[in-house]
Order: sequence, then C-alpha cells, then structure tokens
Amino acid sequence: MSTFPLIVFVLALGAATVVAVMALTAIRGQQLGVVAVVDVAWGSGFVVVALVSAVVGQLLGPDGGDATFQRWFVLVLVALWGGRLAWHVRSRFNGEHAGEEDPRYAEMLGGSLAEVGLATAVKRVFVVQGTAMWVVSLPVMVGAVTDLAYWPVLVLGALVWAVGLAFETIGDRQLTAYKAEPKETRPTVMDRGLWGWTRHPNYFGDATVWWGLWLAAGLASGWAVGLATVVAPVAMTFFIRNVTGAKLLEKKMSQREGWDDYAARVPLFFPLPPGVKKSASRG
Repeated sequence: MSTFPLIVFVLALGAATVVAVMALTAIRGQQLGVVAVVDVAWGSGFVVVALVSAVVGQLLGPDGGDATFQRWFVLVLVALWGGRLAWHVRSRFNGEHAGEEDPRYAEMLGGSLAEVGLATAVKRVFVVQGTAMWVVSLPVMVGAVTDLAYWPVLVLGALVWAVGLAFETIGDRQLTAYKAEPKETRPTVMDRGLWGWTRHPNYFGDATVWWGLWLAAGLASGWAVGLATVVAPVAMTFFIRNVTGAKLLEKKMSQREGWDDYAARVPLFFPLPPGVKKSASRG
C-alpha cells in the first residue's frame, strides 16, 4: 500500500479505536455514576491507539530495521507513560474520594451525571476527550506507517520524553506524600519540590512527554510528517493548560488560604527555579 492511502487508513482505524475506547468508558461511567473515569481511559487509550498503529505499520508499512525500531520504540514510550498515568489515576480514583465526581467535570457538565444525563456527558466530556486523544495521537499514528528519517531527532525526542515523565512522576509522588500528611500540620498549599518550580508539574510533564513523542514519532519521520503533526503537542499543551487541566483546577485551588502568595511566587505552567522572579506574562 502506498504511503498516503496507508496514512488515511491508520488515521481512520485510530479514530475507530478512540470511539471504541470512549464508548466503553462512557458505559463504565454510567455504571459508576461519574464521568471522572475518563481520566483512567486517557492514559490507557493512547496505549491502545499506539499499539493498533504499530501493528498496522508492521503489517503494511515500510520494511527495514529503522522503521521497525522506531514504531515499536515509540509504542514502548507511549505504554510507559500511559500505563503509569492510568495506574496512578485509577489508584486516586479508588482512594479517598472513591465514587465522587471530579469538580472539574462537574463544572464542565453543569451538574452531576445523574442530573444532566449520559447524552450530555458524552457531548461535553467524552467527545471532547476522544477528539483530543485522536489529535494528540497524530504523530504516533503517522510515524508508525512512515520511515525513520532522522536518528538524532528520535534520540532527542526520547530525552525530552524522559524529562516530561520525570516531572509528571515526581510531581505526582510529591503530591501524594503531601496529602498523606495530617491536615493540621501540613501547609495549606503544596509548594515543595517541583511544586515550587511550577504550580502544575504533572501537567507540564504531560505536555513535555508529548513534545518528545512528536519529535520521536513525527519529526524523526521527516519534515513533512513533523509539520503535519505538530498540532498534536500544541493541542495537548493547550488542552491540559487551558481546558480540562491547570486553569480549571485553579478555580478550586485559588480558594485556599495562602494561594495568592503561592501564585505570585510560582509560575502557572512553565517551570522556574525557586527564587527566580517570574514575569507577569510567564505561565
């Protein structure tokens, strides 16, 4: 199969995969009475799309050691990131606030799932999340069925991915340790470790991971593929910073005592070492 029809095929199959993942997640959300279960599917859904794309690439894509290594290496990167994220979110989902709706989604829905109904939840959450998943997966899908052009860019992408995963993993662990402390003695706002560099190290790490994957799967496959798929990391960064991530969470967090001082010292998104004065526009 020639390259363009193969790309169209893998994109269509990826879309079908995303629809299946979100449909199953919506059914599970209906059973549990919360749409926050979509956060568990967020990480694992990317892994499924990457796996499907790698199999298509192996069966129908270019032969050769470089292309084979790239598609399976990228799958491993996605699986490590998505598997860790799904496990972490699932642990949190089944933890202290098990069965409760995430305030972010309650705001997006305009009420609880029982109040607004599944159809509204599908339109406002599952379709939005599914569309974002497909767009963000573009370099993984296209890269799986094209040849590797630039080894150095693949290596650079893996390094950027590692930085993002470190921010996300360490930030999550630090926050978990903070929440385990007695409420009476811990600070009202978490500002230790990476949380003193950025108010959202996990979200920043998420975005950085996908810039790394764009480099490894998209730009490493050639300038044309890179330019055609750069919308993926741009969309991921915008989505988690401005839509369902940092900005939405801060509406709740900003009500805490000491938040204004914390926000004045620490950037919203892009990290700065503690003590470095942040500009008014930096976020």
